[in-house]
Amino acid sequence: MDGEPGLRERKKRRTHAAISEAAITLFLEHGFNQVSVAQVAEAAEVSKRTLFAYFPAKEDLVVHRLADHETEMARVVRARPPRTAPLTALREHFLDGLRERDPITGLNDAPQVRKLHRMILDTPSLVARMERFKSGAERALAQALRETADVPELTARLAAVQIVAVHWALAQDNAERLAYGEPADERYAGAVADAEHAFALLRNGLRLLARQR
Repeated sequence: MDGEPGLRERKKRRTHAAISEAAITLFLEHGFNQVSVAQVAEAAEVSKRTLFAYFPAKEDLVVHRLADHETEMARVVRARPPRTAPLTALREHFLDGLRERDPITGLNDAPQVRKLHRMILDTPSLVARMERFKSGAERALAQALRETADVPELTARLAAVQIVAVHWALAQDNAERLAYGEPADERYAGAVADAEHAFALLRNGLRLLARQR
C-alpha cells in the first residue's frame, strides 16, 4: 500500500530498535562506561560494523532516544495558532509537558526514565553529547523564529539561545530531583512555579539585572 515502508525499510527499523533496546538495557544494568560497543553488538546479534552504521558513536546509542525532541521547539513555533506569540506557544507547550509527565521536561519518575536521566547526568561524555543536541535545538528554533516571527537573524539566534537554555535548565533541575528520589507528583507544583518564573524572565528580558542597587 502506498505510504507504507517496504520490507528493507522495515528490516532496518527492526535492527535499529533491537540495537537501541540492547544498548539501553545493558547501560542501565551495568553502567555506560562499563559496557563496550562489542557487548552491545553481541546482545543485539549484529556486527560492530552494522552497529556503527546505525549509531556512529557510543553516545548516540543513548541520545538518539531524544532525537525527535531536537526540533520540537521549532515545530511548536511553526504550528502555533494565528496571533499567538512564539514565547506563549512555547510556554504552554512546556506546561503541557509537565502535566503529561513528558520525559523531556525531566518530570517523569518511571524507573527506567529516572535511571536513564541519572546515567546521563553522571556520565561526562553523555553530558557533552547532549550539548550538541542543545546546539541543534538552538539552530532549528532560530530558523523557525526567522521564518515565522519576522525578526532579524541576530535577534532570532539570541532569542533561541535563551529559550533553549531555559528549557534545558528547567528540565535538568527536574531530572536531577527525580533521579535522586523525589516523586514527580511532589515536584510538579514546584516545577510549574519554576517554569512560570523562567518564562516571565524571558518575556521581560533582563530588566532585573539592569536595575541599580
